[in-house]
Amino acid sequence: MTIAAANTRPQRAQGRGHLSAKLLDGRTRIRELYQEGAAKIRLPQTFDASMEAVIINTAGGLTGGDEMNWSVVAGPMTRIDVTTQACEKIYKASAGTAEVTTTIAVGADARVDWLPQETILFDRASLSRRLDVDLSETAQFLAVEAILLGRKAMGEKMETGLFRDRWRIRRAGKLIHAEELRLDGAIGALTARQPVLGGQVAFATLLYAGPLAEAYLAKMRPLLDGHAAGASAWNGKLVVRAAAADGFVLRKILIPVISALRNGAPVPKVWNL
Repeated sequence: MTIAAANTRPQRAQGRGHLSAKLLDGRTRIRELYQEGAAKIRLPQTFDASMEAVIINTAGGLTGGDEMNWSVVAGPMTRIDVTTQACEKIYKASAGTAEVTTTIAVGADARVDWLPQETILFDRASLSRRLDVDLSETAQFLAVEAILLGRKAMGEKMETGLFRDRWRIRRAGKLIHAEELRLDGAIGALTARQPVLGGQVAFATLLYAGPLAEAYLAKMRPLLDGHAAGASAWNGKLVVRAAAADGFVLRKILIPVISALRNGAPVPKVWNL
């Protein structure tokens, strides 16, 4: 290897995608659509008044130093379902940390369902992620974030690395939910502990904020019975947490739960078992 090659800074993936929607003739329509770099947004045809947005990272995964920024604005009385084309893969980082930032604003009587597919963390991956949501007084919001510490079927396991996940959910400017998760260093040993994940390598958090939180709770308990999962509801929000031996088992838990929180509507078409 030449000295010039050794000193060449690796190319990093960057992307920024923005979608804003408005209500027009009783249907959710595009107000603004912007995409830059590795961030792409596709809008499959829907057969009701809602909009489905599929976000895509054309870099094919993230590693240290990569940056992705997504933003969604749902105007009054609109409905947007946001998902990903596939699982996001976070590869081993030789240096730096991948940064993913998502900001969502939901207007009066509008609803956004943030339903990305799982994020897969490979050994020595380094990821810092942030979700900021601003809700109007009458908005509804559903979010799911699922993590796989390697792909068990492929014999993979995340032993070391960094994963930081930060959520801030506000309604009418008031903070109603905050999360701060940090797995750092010897993650394999940490998650093997019973109070953490007890050796499970797949886990997820779901949050619903809206007027039906307490009503949904009764539907959650039967769906979670027999699994390493639980649900609670208070002050207009419902939180579900689940862990499983692998991604397939976790998805079997998540799909009926998500459907129940969508009043029976299925998960986006790009999801599958």
